[in-house]
Amino acid sequence: MLSLRVGEAVGSCAVEPGEVGEDVVLDCVGEPVRKLLRHPLPAVRIAALDAHLQHLRPHHEHAEAVHLDRGDSLRKSLHRSEHVVGLLPSGVRRVLVVGVVNSLLQRLRERGIGYVACDRKGGRTEWDEPVITDAESALDDCDAVLASGMVLSSPTFQTLLDHARRTGRPLVFFAQTGSGILPHFLGDGVTAVSAEPYPFFWLDGGPSVLYRYSEVAGR
Repeated sequence: MLSLRVGEAVGSCAVEPGEVGEDVVLDCVGEPVRKLLRHPLPAVRIAALDAHLQHLRPHHEHAEAVHLDRGDSLRKSLHRSEHVVGLLPSGVRRVLVVGVVNSLLQRLRERGIGYVACDRKGGRTEWDEPVITDAESALDDCDAVLASGMVLSSPTFQTLLDHARRTGRPLVFFAQTGSGILPHFLGDGVTAVSAEPYPFFWLDGGPSVLYRYSEVAGR
């Protein structure tokens, strides 16, 4: 995870191992935001924009704060997933989950909501279900999308946004990557966002916080 700080705000972008070297991080230190927003690496641009927007519009002033109980990573992940899945509108029957998190799938299963699991790495879920790699191929078969903020660094983000704008189907994000960016799309394709800025729940066994934005609530 690449994280950059602007004032009190920390913006982040998930990266693959080896994608961003120590030299890149050191080159970012002390640089103005306007320069980082033109950086050749998308991860740097996303992290810088994320930090900049959180600095201008702090989560705690614009969203519902949800406090996660202390515990190990699994317990906190399940608690987080309960609040994320709760952002889906009622009546949703089948969800395309882009960016597989097994605790999210478990919460969907508990609510009797069907899903298609999608992740660029493919593989199988905890329940030995296939994980597809092409989100676009499953969009028409689902009546809502639940996506990781990690899609900001790929063409998938625009694909999901265009689909939501065209069809009016719910598009909900759970975001560590770009948590300050995605709320700006509320009402313009995005239905709701679970924004989780640094420090993330898996970094500490103590209490942590995420912020929920909802188009319905006008936030």
